[in-house]
Amino acid sequence: MEMTKCTTLDEAREKIDQVDEEIVKLIAKRNDYIKQIAHFKTSVDEIKADDRIEDVISRVREQAISLDLSPNLINELYVKMIDAMVESEVAEFNNATSF
Repeated sequence: MEMTKCTTLDEAREKIDQVDEEIVKLIAKRNDYIKQIAHFKTSVDEIKADDRIEDVISRVREQAISLDLSPNLINELYVKMIDAMVESEVAEFNNATSF
C-alpha cells in the first residue's frame, strides 16, 4: 500500500479527504454490483445469503489483520454496510419483479 509522508497537518487532512472520497466511490460501486445481483435471485428469501456474508466478513477481517488494522472495526463497518445493501438488494428485487 502506497503512502505519502505528509509534512503538515493540512496536507495530512487533504490526503484523508482524498481517501474518504475514494472509499465512498468504492462503496457506491459495491452497491451497484449488489443491485445487479438482485436480478439473479428468484426470491427475497434468497437475498440474505448468510454463508456468503460470513465468507465476506471472514475475508475482510483477515485482510484487516494483514494490514495492521482492527478486525473489529472492519467487522462492524461491513455488518452495517451489508445490512444496508441487503435492503437495497431487496428493493431492487421487488422493483424488478413488479413488472
